[in-house]
Amino acid sequence: MTIYVNNQKHEVADALRVDELAASLQLPPQGVAVAVDNRMVPRAEWERTELKADARVVIIKAACGG
Repeated sequence: MTIYVNNQKHEVADALRVDELAASLQLPPQGVAVAVDNRMVPRAEWERTELKADARVVIIKAACGG
């Protein structure tokens, strides 16, 4: 199925969860926020949140400095 991650098209397996997407993108274990279809998904819910076709995922990584 097709999803969009930070406005880039990705082909992924059906029934992919947020935690599986994070692992496949090699996201760090901390300092990352994920929103699906304009809704923030707490890290505790990543394993229970399935992505649907055409989902819009926004990944934000924390950065130090100013």
